[in-house]
Amino acid sequence: MADQATERLSIDVPPQRCYEIIADFESYPVWARDVKEATVLERDEKGRATAVAFRVAAMGRSARYTLAYDYADAPRQISWSLVRGDIMRRLDGRYVFEPVNGRTDVTYHLAIELIVPIPGFIKHRAELKIIGTALDELKRWAEAGPPDRETATGR
Repeated sequence: MADQATERLSIDVPPQRCYEIIADFESYPVWARDVKEATVLERDEKGRATAVAFRVAAMGRSARYTLAYDYADAPRQISWSLVRGDIMRRLDGRYVFEPVNGRTDVTYHLAIELIVPIPGFIKHRAELKIIGTALDELKRWAEAGPPDRETATGR
């Protein structure tokens, strides 16, 4: 059974900016600390990524997975579902971008089920870390604007 977690954060940029950052998967390794690689495998007729392969740092090791993206409610929402993964059976989620007085309330919902059983409290802490880190890094990147690539990647 999949565990689920949801968190919300206010970001001082318009919703369109948040949407653009989240939909720019090739840039994830620059601003999302745990994402080591993000490769777009397929695009729709509008040029939006519909299948993306990731390599991430996860629980002290490297994990690989491919997500399918759904833009049915874009730009208000981007959702995804797991196509394949080496340590998970399910990794489904969505970002929802709601305008509030020139800012954006971003809600991140995540449902995850790992292949290897892990005690619930450890898995729940990992889910909250994933969501919290993703939202914090999105906020930092969106509000500060992109730094030069060398500074962002530490190279």
